[in-house]
Amino acid sequence: MADVTVSAEDLASGKGAGDENFPVASWLISTRHRPLVMQFYRFARAADDVADHPTASADERLAVLNQMGETLTGTSDTNPLARDLREGLAARKLGVQHGLDLLAAFRLDIEKSRYADWADLMDYCRLSAMPVGRFMLDVHGEDKALWPMSDALCAALQVINHLQDCGDDYRDRDRVYIPADSWQRAGLEPSCLAEAQAPEALLREIRALAGSCEELLAKSKPFAWSVVDRRLGLEIAVIHGLAVSLTQRLLSHDPLSQRVHHQKREAFGVATAAMARQILRRRPVRSARAEG
Repeated sequence: MADVTVSAEDLASGKGAGDENFPVASWLISTRHRPLVMQFYRFARAADDVADHPTASADERLAVLNQMGETLTGTSDTNPLARDLREGLAARKLGVQHGLDLLAAFRLDIEKSRYADWADLMDYCRLSAMPVGRFMLDVHGEDKALWPMSDALCAALQVINHLQDCGDDYRDRDRVYIPADSWQRAGLEPSCLAEAQAPEALLREIRALAGSCEELLAKSKPFAWSVVDRRLGLEIAVIHGLAVSLTQRLLSHDPLSQRVHHQKREAFGVATAAMARQILRRRPVRSARAEG
C-alpha cells in the first residue's frame, strides 16, 4: 500500500445522519439493530467524504479508501471506523462484502465521472446503493429472496439523488450521472448543468430518467409488506413514500432552478402518510393469520 499522508478523519466533511436525503437508522429501527446500522453509516459517510474531498489529490483519496478496505478485511488495523464495523459485523456473524462494495463505488467516484447509458448507471448503483439495502436485510435476518426489490428501491434512491443534485455534482465535482446517451438525444453538452435553468431538451431527459425510477419504485412497492420485521417494514415504507414523492417532483420541476428536496415539514407529511398506509395494509394480513 502507498504511504498514506492523510487520514479519513482529515477528510471528514462534518455531515451526519441528519444531513442525508433519506432516513438513516431512524427511531423506527429496533434499538437492537441501530448500533450496527450506525456503524455502517459512519463508515459509509467517512468513505463518501474521502471520495468527495475538494482538495485532497486522487492518489491521497484512493490510498485512504484502500486503507479502509484493508482494515475492514482485517489485513491492517489503521482505520478506527472500519475496525469498529468489522468487529460489529463479526459479533453478528455477518460478512464485510457490502462495505467493500461501497468502497469500490467510492473509488469509481474518484476515477470515473461520466456514464454511458442506463445500464452503466445501474452497474454503478450495484456498488453504490444496492449494498446498503442488502446490509439492512442481513442485519434484520431477512430472506435474501427480497434482495431484488431492495435493489430496485436503492437504485431508484441513488438516481433520484443524482437528478435532484445534478447541478451541484457538476459544478462542485465535475461529476455527471445523467448518461451520455441522454445528452446525445438532447443535443446538449453537460456544461449546461452550470446554467441557472435547464433547457427544455434536458428536462425531457431528466423526466425520462425519473420515469425509469418510477418503474424501479413500482417493482419495489411490495417490499415494505414483504419483510418480517414490522419496524423495518415501516422504515422501508417511509423511504419508498419519500422516493415516490421526489420522483413526482422531478417530473414537474427543473432541478437547476427549483428545489426538489423536501423541506422538513413536507418530508414529515409524506412519511406519516406512508406509515399509515403500511399499518393499514399489514393489519388485515395479521388478522387473517390470527383467524387461520
